[in-house]
Amino acid sequence: MCRTALGVTTLQDLGVCWRKEHDPAEMLRVGRAELGGWKPSWEAIVKEVAAATGHTVVLVDQTEDILAKSKKGIEESLRKVAKKKFAENLKAGDEFVEKTLSTIATSTDAASVVHSTDLVVEAIVENLKVKNELFKRLDKFAAEHTIFASNTSSLQITSIANATTRQDRFAGLHFFNPVPVMKLVEVIKTPMTSQKTFESLVDFSKALGKHPVSCKDTPGFIVNRLLVPYLMEAIRLYERGDASKEDIDTAMKLGAGYPMGPFELLDYVGLDTTKFIVDGWHEMDAENPLHQPSPSLNKLVAENKFGKKTGEGFYKYK
Repeated sequence: MCRTALGVTTLQDLGVCWRKEHDPAEMLRVGRAELGGWKPSWEAIVKEVAAATGHTVVLVDQTEDILAKSKKGIEESLRKVAKKKFAENLKAGDEFVEKTLSTIATSTDAASVVHSTDLVVEAIVENLKVKNELFKRLDKFAAEHTIFASNTSSLQITSIANATTRQDRFAGLHFFNPVPVMKLVEVIKTPMTSQKTFESLVDFSKALGKHPVSCKDTPGFIVNRLLVPYLMEAIRLYERGDASKEDIDTAMKLGAGYPMGPFELLDYVGLDTTKFIVDGWHEMDAENPLHQPSPSLNKLVAENKFGKKTGEGFYKYK
């Protein structure tokens, strides 16, 4: 029976273990670890999705207290899902929640989990140095066959893979928020990623009920490479005084059929996250007009107004 392991910082890590030749419902384990306070973020929901699709999950963190809060957050999310999925059968809903929770174990020892893992997926803070340190450490404990993957949305996969001795068993696996709803997973193949590794990640994504798409190791991959410049151009349109943010949002929802306007989406994603991505791209290609910084975005982030998660961004939230 395979196990899993994970990493550590202010955001959760996701570790997955799976053997292609066996039933994924029996052979998968997922774990995570973090340093610092728990946040009910999408990374925890990835574990929830894995558990809800019949996989065994191991949550790895620094303290039992953080683990307890994490599991409580997952339970609350599961109950919301069950309420909609089993609206006419409350008993079945309760059984779904209890069965899913029974597949989630916890641990505070990452090394003891990773040593027999088949797949480790990292989802920690978007900092290359921190990610490299994490993978370099896990590389010492993981088995030779173990595949490493990063959930980064903005950093180069190759730069992260180079911190390990398994570049051929390293790729990107990018989930989207909210994970229980969003079907897409971007599978990123570097020049060193083997075809076997790539196919294993595609199969794993499908086992979670997701729709994988493939992309080379280019900045932003597919979605963010198109989405972030669109969001930044909306900000520039507003900064020039060409239109109000409210009218820009309304125009894109009614004119393009988007479920959210760009400013609503910016606040939902987190202004700090968008700024981090843009700053990173600007550093790599300072002459590219699509990657230029935004004064209004910089000001809001400096004021700790990150969007919905802080109660204010481009809009205010009660």
